[in-house]
Amino acid sequence: MLQELVIHDFAIIERLSLSFEGGMTTLTGETGAGKSIIIDAVGLLAGGRGSSDFIRTGAAKATLEGLFDARTNSKTHEKLALFGLETEDETVLLQRDLYPSGRNVCRVNGRLVNTTTLREIGETLVDIHGQNEHQQLMRPESHLGLLDQFGGAAVRKLRLAYQEQFEAYSKLRQAQQKKQANEQEWAQRLDMLEFQVNEIDTAALQPDEETQLEQERDRLANYQRISDALQHSYDLLGNETFSPIDSVGSAMESMQPISQIDPEFETITENLQNVYYGLQDVQSELSRQLDQLEWDEGRLDAVEKRLDLITQLKRKYGDSVADIIAYGQKAHTELASMQATEQGADQLDDQVAKTQAAAKQLGHTLSEARHKAALKLQKAIHKQLSALYMEKTVFEVHFGTSTALRSDGIDQVEFYIQTNPGEAAKPLARIASGGELSRLMLALKTIFAESDGVTSIIFDEVDTGVSGRVAQAIANKISVIAEYSQVLCITHLPQVAAMSDHEYVIEKKVSDGRTQTEVTKLDEPARIDELARMLAGTEITPLAIQHAKELLAMAATEKDKLRETK
Repeated sequence: MLQELVIHDFAIIERLSLSFEGGMTTLTGETGAGKSIIIDAVGLLAGGRGSSDFIRTGAAKATLEGLFDARTNSKTHEKLALFGLETEDETVLLQRDLYPSGRNVCRVNGRLVNTTTLREIGETLVDIHGQNEHQQLMRPESHLGLLDQFGGAAVRKLRLAYQEQFEAYSKLRQAQQKKQANEQEWAQRLDMLEFQVNEIDTAALQPDEETQLEQERDRLANYQRISDALQHSYDLLGNETFSPIDSVGSAMESMQPISQIDPEFETITENLQNVYYGLQDVQSELSRQLDQLEWDEGRLDAVEKRLDLITQLKRKYGDSVADIIAYGQKAHTELASMQATEQGADQLDDQVAKTQAAAKQLGHTLSEARHKAALKLQKAIHKQLSALYMEKTVFEVHFGTSTALRSDGIDQVEFYIQTNPGEAAKPLARIASGGELSRLMLALKTIFAESDGVTSIIFDEVDTGVSGRVAQAIANKISVIAEYSQVLCITHLPQVAAMSDHEYVIEKKVSDGRTQTEVTKLDEPARIDELARMLAGTEITPLAIQHAKELLAMAATEKDKLRETK
């Protein structure tokens, strides 16, 4: 449910802040006052296409904000979870800024999102229907979804089972087609993978091997330099003529007797001890390195060849040994998959045939359920159309069967209508007039109102071109829909306005040479005046006032009847 709407510098609206409640709310006012601008703002908040033309002249940007209560809307929460967005207090805050450059900045609960994400979330919160915007009815490809929605849990369960089987069939079919499409390419890829896997496996690389080999190569290649340096260093430390270790040892012994006299002497003595024992350790390590030092020309050649092999493999499979190993693992996986397919090639056709047959069987079962649902939908639509004074209109669900399996089943569904007795039923999308579409849409909305899950439904002058009893029937249907979802309705019909639970009047005023739109929530006396204006025009007469009061009283009685029969 839309709770709050804030609009800044949008079209002729400088600043507007509105609070909405549940039930049915009507927006009334003279033509051109700005009623549709408010609906345009909500549409943009729900992810509609934006334009810099919406920005009020002279403004730096247009800002829109809408706060929605989504406590009972599971579809909204699923979308929020999908995009990693959190909610607080079960509310959703949509924000959108439009700039003259065409840039849009969109936010959901304070998080920046793109317009696609905003649209996907907005579509679960708001459903907007305009005079000429009966998208679902005008698009035959959407009729199957409407029928499945009407079919309820039983049809949804069958459709899900079919889709799972269809997916299994599709995967096997794709594998079959891939193999059949280019046997030569398949064989070449298989040979290449076998060669690559064998080459990498034969190399038996270890993750840190290259670094260790480079170190070993450097030692072997510089054997003489290393040997000379180690021997010379050892000889200097152990020189019989002058031994640094013996000299430091003598100095340490000389300091030992006086080390307790002064702390500074003790420190000198300790430093001499550290140097003495440190030099001894160095001398021992030099001796150990000299003992281990070996010259192996064959080993150097083996190390060089191993490093050359790694270099060659890096040119083919990656920039490092780790990349080569990773490539080998990936190649192993693909090879195993292809070999399994090769081994099961004779069985693949049978598997495809079996899964196809199973999918077809489920498709026929789903189709039977859809046919049963179609009969019920036709009956329900005729009942609703009769209440909308279209009792002679015949509504039909036409089925066509696809020769190929599709993700949504084997059925092709399109709604047909017959508006005049004696005429053949024809596709609804081709022959229905604007008024007929409005009533058909209201009939469907009334049937689907309880299960749709959308928290706010907006009707933008869907009652245009009707009057009298038809107008009252439309008002009744909108009121029924408002029992399940918040309804915002722009209307010029007093019958529709009288049926609403809340009413706002929208007026266009000129101040300081600028046109502005103002919105006022009407109390009971003001509603009477507004209804009288809608009935009488510019001059409100006592008779119009009386008629308006009667209209409100009749509307209250009518709403009570509708609630009793709901």
